[in-house]
Amino acid sequence: MAPLTEVELREQVERFYEKVRADEALGPIFADHVADWPSHLDRLTDFWSSIMLTSGRYKGNPYAVHLPFSVRLDTALFERWLVLWSETARELFADDIASRFEDKAGRVANSLIAGLLFRPEAQVPAGKRKHHLHPSVGQQVPIDG
Repeated sequence: MAPLTEVELREQVERFYEKVRADEALGPIFADHVADWPSHLDRLTDFWSSIMLTSGRYKGNPYAVHLPFSVRLDTALFERWLVLWSETARELFADDIASRFEDKAGRVANSLIAGLLFRPEAQVPAGKRKHHLHPSVGQQVPIDG
């Protein structure tokens, strides 16, 4: 098994985002939020290099980046994102490397779903909640106090 290179990683990122931009569901979201694609691809390559090659190049906050448009996101979009990511990896790499890409992308997707889409208040009927998030501090406080 040959190790993954930065050049190969960049190819994965570029080909994948070509598909994303053309995708009926994902394309419009990216079109609304990415003005400078070359810069965006550089940042995404840094992100995936940090994850796949442990380069430590990415210094951003994925949650903060996605938060402004999180109301447009749902699990189906993340599933579509994963399908395209996997499809691209399978086109470019042997099974061992493609599987690593799939595993890491699954973890990224699950983390973003948990951080951006999980709404505890939507899980428990309002009358049965014991706590709510205080808007000024973002901490749980008892409903009766």
